[in-house]
Amino acid sequence: MKRAIDVEIMGEKLTLRSDAEESHVRKVAGYVDRKMQEVLKTTRPAARSSVAMLAALNIADEYQRLKDHYDAVSQRLNVLLKRLSTNLTEEG
Repeated sequence: MKRAIDVEIMGEKLTLRSDAEESHVRKVAGYVDRKMQEVLKTTRPAARSSVAMLAALNIADEYQRLKDHYDAVSQRLNVLLKRLSTNLTEEG
């Protein structure tokens, strides 16, 4: 069941509706707020929408890099599991 959870991002209070745990929603909102604050510290965009877009791009970049790393680790793990399975079958 979705609950209303109040958060604050860039000084703006928002009410989010989510099935997730409140602590998770607050953690995500805090992460977005920190990313937007980082953008403000490094550049001075004229509009809030520009801050949001730049923060979204930074978050998407982090996500894509982590996903690529996860995919590479997952592929390597599958290779190792197949090798282990083959070795166990040959020994068994």
